[in-house]
Formats: sequence, structure tokens, C-alpha cells
Amino acid sequence: MKRAINKPRLRIGIDCRTMLNPVSGERAGVGHYTFHLVRALLEIDRQNHYVLYFDHRMPAAVTDEFAAPNVSVRRLPFSRYRKFLPFAYSHLLLAAWLTNDKLDVFHAPANVMPLSYNRPTVVTIHDLAIYEHPEWFPSQIASTRLLVPQSIKKAATVIAVSQATKKDILNQFVVPSKKIVVVPEAADTALLKLRDRTADVRKIYKLPKKFVLYVGTIDPRKNLTTLIQAWQRLIHLFPKAVKDTALVIAGGIGYRGTDVSDLIKTLKAPSIHYLGYIPHNHKVKLMAEAAVFVFPTWYEGFGLPVLEAMQLGTPVVSSSVSSIPEIAGEAALLNAPENIEDLADSIRKVLTKPLLAKKMSLAGKKQAKLFSWKRTARVTLAVYKRAAVRS
Repeated sequence: MKRAINKPRLRIGIDCRTMLNPVSGERAGVGHYTFHLVRALLEIDRQNHYVLYFDHRMPAAVTDEFAAPNVSVRRLPFSRYRKFLPFAYSHLLLAAWLTNDKLDVFHAPANVMPLSYNRPTVVTIHDLAIYEHPEWFPSQIASTRLLVPQSIKKAATVIAVSQATKKDILNQFVVPSKKIVVVPEAADTALLKLRDRTADVRKIYKLPKKFVLYVGTIDPRKNLTTLIQAWQRLIHLFPKAVKDTALVIAGGIGYRGTDVSDLIKTLKAPSIHYLGYIPHNHKVKLMAEAAVFVFPTWYEGFGLPVLEAMQLGTPVVSSSVSSIPEIAGEAALLNAPENIEDLADSIRKVLTKPLLAKKMSLAGKKQAKLFSWKRTARVTLAVYKRAAVRS
């Protein structure tokens, strides 16, 4: 009888400093991705050992969520120097710490890795919008010309969150296609266990029973000027379609986002409600109760809000660009982002055709089931193993 051979455990390091405080309802961008990926990895993998790196200020309520026999939590004591010595903090000091921990593979989930670190590293690229449209962002010369290109070059494997992002990587950099693995994100619209999880969001934000919703950062990339123009078109040409219905825009102001907030103030349209930043559980409830979720973006590396809305069964109207078609499939109405008339017509159709809205709701839920954090974790773990073997 042959004796079973125990496979050696890998020591897998993951940079968790991008997490905000998901326990209190802060979930956004890369932090959202890292939180759910780590949680799913720990659910499916009890064999390998995980070393999780946090900023020293991260509340224990967050780090305790990852407590397990195969987990070590590192609170980086030098993170207080980030403001004064950003390069040393992100590259030299972190690299020294990682080297000391003798990792088999390290995952940098936020586009860049410590450039002085020489062990196998997996880097996730979420989008390359800054290369396609630098006018949407403040200047980030060090990142765009050095950190991202060198991280892609040094990484053992690059994870792209969509086929569209992989295509952008190949267009922007000289990198073998086989080095890039597409691993989609997923959605998690479960409400947080907070005191106001059952809050009446319509009452809180003084909204009518029926509303069309946009949630996301307020910046030029999200194409909200086109959305507002489409809404004005509906008001003037199809007043019955939007009677007693509001356009609700929620999200924090991003770079050059004041142009949109100023436009809303100038219009003084009673049917347009700008809510500003809202907590995650309120966002989920608004998404679930909206008649239509509209996301008229110019560019998305993945397009998580579209997937969240579909998971909740809310009909989605979005753009036919970048990653959105591969995320939405046939479940949403997609338009060219510059086409005001088509956007207005898509919103009108969903508002005035109950059977279409119901069909889109069911199709959206079915499409959303194609994405799950456990599936993301399984593929990511396979990437870790392959990267470690190649070292």
C-alpha cells in the first residue's frame, strides 16, 4: 500500500492595504476586490498558508474576520511614513518585509508590485483607463511610466479582470499573451448586518416611489452629462413615461466631478436628485428598489455596478463599450455612450414596458450567476500555484 504524499504548503502573501473598512460599510474598487477575494480563498483553501499585509491602522474588526489556523496577519508598522516617503514605503520597506517572510508567491492586487522585490509575484490589473484617457485623471507620471509597466514586466503572472482589460494590456505593453490570465470579479449584494440595514431609503433620501438610479463615482469617465441630457429629453418629449419618476444620482465627487454636480445645481430640475456619497447598504437597497439602473460609462475595466444591479434583479441600461458587453451579456440594454437619443429610448422602454422589465430582471439574475467569488478564488489559487512552481 502506497503512503500518501503530503503536498508542501505554499506561503501566499496578499497585500490587503487597499481595503477600507468593509465591516462598517466601506466597500469600493480594489479594496472591495481584495476583501472578497481573500475571504473566498480562505473558504476554499485550508491547506496553504496565507500572510495578509495590512496598514497598521486597520481596525481589528476587519482583520479578525480573516482569523484562521492557516492565516498570519501582518500590520505594517512603517505605513505611517507613507505620506512622507511614498516610494520607500511602497517598494523598499515592503519588499524587505516580504523577503523576510519567505513567501512562495505574493499577490499585489492594485496594479503595482514592490519593484525591488524579486520573488514570484502575481499582479492584478483592473483597468488601464489612464492610458486610454489621461484627461480623466490627475497626473500620475511615476505610476504610468514606471510602476505599472515595470510591475507587468516583473510579474510572474498578470491577472486581468476582464477580456477587455487583457486586450488593453496587450495594446499598451509588450507582454506575452500567455502571461495574462483573465479572472473576472464577482458581486456581493448581501446587506450588511448594521442597525439601518432595513432602513427606508426612499424616506431617508426623500425619493418618490419610482426612480431611475445611477451609483458610482461622479467624474467625466462615467458620462453623466449624457445621462442628464437623456433625462431632459424624456421630460420634454415623453412626459408620461417619466411622470412621478425621479433620476437619482449617487456617489462621491471624483476628479473633475464638480462639472456634473454644478450642472445639476444649475438645472434645478425637481426630478433630478443628487445624493452624494451613500453607504454600501443604502446603495444596495437603492439598487434593489430602482425601476432601472443606468450606467452610461465611457470605459470600465470590469463594471461591477452593472453586475450588482443584475444580481438584485434590477433592469440595466448601460454602454456597449470596454468590458460591459462581456459582463452584461444579453441581459441589459446597451447603447453607444455618446448617443443621447438611444440612451433616453432605452430608459423609456424599461419604464413603460412591464413585460420587458420583467424579462430583463430574470435575464440579469441568470447572467449574474455566471460570476462568483468562489469561482474567482479557485482560478486565482491556480494562478498562485503556477507562479510558485515557475520560480
